Amino acid sequence: MSETRHAEIAGAGFAGLASAIALKQRGWSVRVHESSPELRAFGAGIYIWDNGLHVLDSLGAYQQVLDGAFAAPAYETRTNGERLSYQRINQPGYRRLLTMTRQHLYEAMLDSARRHDIEIVTRSQVVAADPEGRLKVAGGRWFEADLVIGADGVKSKVRDSLDIPLERQRYHDGLTRVLAPRGPLKGGDWDNVIDFWHKGEDGRTLRILYTPCSEDTLYMAMMAGLDDHEAAAIPVNPTPWVEAFPGLRPALESLGDRGRYDLYEKTVLKEWAIGKVAVVGDSAHAMPPTLAQGAGCAMMNALGLAVAMEESDTVEEGLALWQRRERPLTDHTQGRAAELAASRELAHGMSWSDTDMRAAGHLPTGTSAAFSA
Repeated sequence: MSETRHAEIAGAGFAGLASAIALKQRGWSVRVHESSPELRAFGAGIYIWDNGLHVLDSLGAYQQVLDGAFAAPAYETRTNGERLSYQRINQPGYRRLLTMTRQHLYEAMLDSARRHDIEIVTRSQVVAADPEGRLKVAGGRWFEADLVIGADGVKSKVRDSLDIPLERQRYHDGLTRVLAPRGPLKGGDWDNVIDFWHKGEDGRTLRILYTPCSEDTLYMAMMAGLDDHEAAAIPVNPTPWVEAFPGLRPALESLGDRGRYDLYEKTVLKEWAIGKVAVVGDSAHAMPPTLAQGAGCAMMNALGLAVAMEESDTVEEGLALWQRRERPLTDHTQGRAAELAASRELAHGMSWSDTDMRAAGHLPTGTSAAFSA
């Protein structure tokens, strides 16, 4: 089609911005609706494996992400003080994994969106979508589009308004995500990503995924069971955590009232698209963070959607192609992440097999094997 096609997008998070940039790069006009008054990310850290880095390169955000992210030399697992697995990363011949604050990633993507002159409307709360290609905001106004994208998160109004059949499962564990100063936790093994586990004789299981995300900032994902009221408490009660992980005392005792506790959950949709409406990211395939692929899959699918639109004569054909091509990998990743959440299998060490690392090693649709810079 020679005429410019238009997309209305609900949500200015990672999936929404990736969708907007990828479509704009392919000649679409786009408008993004964000319900919040400010454009910012939740204060935690994030992992971007090689697959996500390729997408960021395609979106024009990779170099900015690289500047200020952290490239750990190794990824290890320690349970009750014993090292059970160790894998080099970010070195020639090994997988690449950058860690950073979510805000660092968000600012890089937001800057790319601005360079592409993408319209982002804040305080615009999307409440519904129509399969014919319309998006409705609070107050009753409808916006017409050739394509509507719901990238509005796990509680997606776009998805729910379409009555797409779904299955939602919640698990017995959740995470408190916090940022803290690294303080003395620098150099040597403290520069590694370390998956700390503690299995107590009383049956209590605690986990801290220790993640340097800059030279001075530490991200900790602190896993506790929903029924462990002491360890799952917000604000964080440092006592049980320091007892389990005494080496992390400096960071744990600095947390104050930061953090929030989120239960592991999985959402599986029968379809990712109805009519001229697609759902992307957590709206479509929320998954436990056990493989650190929530953002990676969201960005891959956003880019893949834009490529499918470019390759198809109609939006409907493009959406069908998109699902056929992109969904199998996401379904695999989501299912495996759920298995790991249910079993706590990672306490025995990260598996570096194709089963667990398939998404991390995937070359996403619309990207090149070589980075642009």
